[in-house]
Amino acid sequence: QVQLVESGGGSVQAGGSLRLSCAASGVYISIRRCVAWFRQTPGKEREGVAAIYTWGSTTYYADSVKGRFTISQDMRKNTVYLQMNSLKPEDTAMYYCAADSGTDCRPYGDSRYASGDWGQGTQVTVSS
Repeated sequence: QVQLVESGGGSVQAGGSLRLSCAASGVYISIRRCVAWFRQTPGKEREGVAAIYTWGSTTYYADSVKGRFTISQDMRKNTVYLQMNSLKPEDTAMYYCAADSGTDCRPYGDSRYASGDWGQGTQVTVSS
């Protein structure tokens, strides 16, 4: 029942930065406790990128983005962000945010977040 809208995608050169936003309206995004970012490239499986437990700010990251991406929240704006630095061409994908219940928010496994609320995605393209 949480409506999510992603924004902030675009085209950048390798080494550049982008900040993605996942905004909710009507209700607090934290009603689901867990918010995660995923990315999808044609021909590849969905990959969990990062997640946050919104009630305690515990965060999780895929090995491929550790040290480069940071997930955070701004409860006053009812928004979760994904700050992406040192972008690489392999980061090119459609990025989605999702919200779900629970306390273990790690965005891994085929079924985690499957029954949650999803946004429509924002495209990130990184050129070399």
